[in-house]
Amino acid sequence: MTLHIPTPLIESRPLSLAAGSNIWLKLDALQPCGSFKLRGVGHACEVHHARGVRQFISSSGGNAGLAVAYAGRKLGVPVTVVVPETTTERAKELLRLESAKVVVHGSSWQEANTLAQTLVGQGDAFIHPFDDPLLWAGHASLVDEVAEAGLKPDAVVLSVGGGGLLCGVVEGLQRNGWGDVPVLAVETTGAASLHAALQAGHPVELERIDSVATSLGAKRVADQALACAARHPVHSHVVSDRAALEACERFLLDHRVLVEPACGAALALTYDAVALAGYRNVLVVVCGGATATLAQIHAWLAVAE
Repeated sequence: MTLHIPTPLIESRPLSLAAGSNIWLKLDALQPCGSFKLRGVGHACEVHHARGVRQFISSSGGNAGLAVAYAGRKLGVPVTVVVPETTTERAKELLRLESAKVVVHGSSWQEANTLAQTLVGQGDAFIHPFDDPLLWAGHASLVDEVAEAGLKPDAVVLSVGGGGLLCGVVEGLQRNGWGDVPVLAVETTGAASLHAALQAGHPVELERIDSVATSLGAKRVADQALACAARHPVHSHVVSDRAALEACERFLLDHRVLVEPACGAALALTYDAVALAGYRNVLVVVCGGATATLAQIHAWLAVAE
């Protein structure tokens, strides 16, 4: 029994008509804590729990922190989550609903993460938001479920922040013998650390994150994400904040599921017929996001470029 649940795989008629391809949605927005993060985080927490850890420490005001909090509550392990000052009240409220202790520190995730590392004591486990082989192994289960359903896609579309989902999906594709299936990795302008690294041919740290898709806000992707791009077909795409936000609105209308702008980035590409030309069956990872509200998305749209 895993902490994550198998999520629906459905064909999207609205997206298929928009893209000119058969679009299949892996609805990980329906995980108990609202995002795909529970796959990897849950796996990591289960492994550490089996080793007898006494506390989970996390550094995320977003979906990773929520996944750790959920996993800790289900496993009966106390959780401390360090979040930056930019974290919304809604996100902090959701963390507390899962019985996590919330510590606010620093103006960025990097600063929150630095403090979180100092809180890890003997017998505790630090759960990284994206850069951990245990996470990637857990995220790979998403592809296993698609394979079990009998669908081999011609391409996979997903959003990239720190690269944890990308690493997991590539691992899943490889272990299912789908090394020929390309991944279309989507970021927003202002948070495109993978795109910058691929262009440079080596890891690049962005000077700052300048995007409303804060869940994609890793200034530097995991080194493993670049390694995956070197051994698997990974194609980088960048969309605007406005395109991501409009995709969130459109997806809510089409499928009655509200996702955050980080997920909207992948959906924005999927609504673009030109981007998917040549792919017959496309799998889209609807990664979710628990902290977005419709009012917030409308407010961002009012000022988005």
